[in-house]
Amino acid sequence: MTTVPLLLFVLAATPTPAAPADPKAAVAAVLDDWHKAAAAADEPRYFGHFTADAVFLGTDATERWTRDEFRAWSKPYFSRGKAWSFKPVKRFITLSKDGTVAWFDETLDTPNLGPSRGSGVLVKEGDAWKIAQYNLSVPIPNDIMSEVTKRVAEYEKAQATKATPTPPAPQGAKPPAPAPAAPKK
Repeated sequence: MTTVPLLLFVLAATPTPAAPADPKAAVAAVLDDWHKAAAAADEPRYFGHFTADAVFLGTDATERWTRDEFRAWSKPYFSRGKAWSFKPVKRFITLSKDGTVAWFDETLDTPNLGPSRGSGVLVKEGDAWKIAQYNLSVPIPNDIMSEVTKRVAEYEKAQATKATPTPPAPQGAKPPAPAPAAPKK
């Protein structure tokens, strides 16, 4: 017997790991592998965990991406061999009554964002669970919320000023006349 047929026989006889029978464990396994794929900069594996119409919500208010938009944005990170590293610390998973939809929230340990939170929805496509939506957030302690919301408002006001500059006056235009003074009482 040659080694090739023997090897094929051994490979054929080797059981493939089955998906966990518990649907919550299966969802957790998908999320764990998804996070590991990012840490390993395995772009095909990472994006293979999304549905075709998935949405990723990032920490910035402008970050609402379809799967393909998110993939294009993150391509430079994956290409350089280092994407990001999110380690789940605690996770809660809930399943729909028919067992085809799961939603979750997870506390994350991240080197760049600090303590973070992910939440989202997975749907069952055939035998596989796929991420339909993921929302990454950075929880803000209530004790400093007023300071943070004030800074966000200041930032947004500054951005709005930059985004809508006063158009230059046409050449030769005269400045507007001053408003008449209010009558004295």
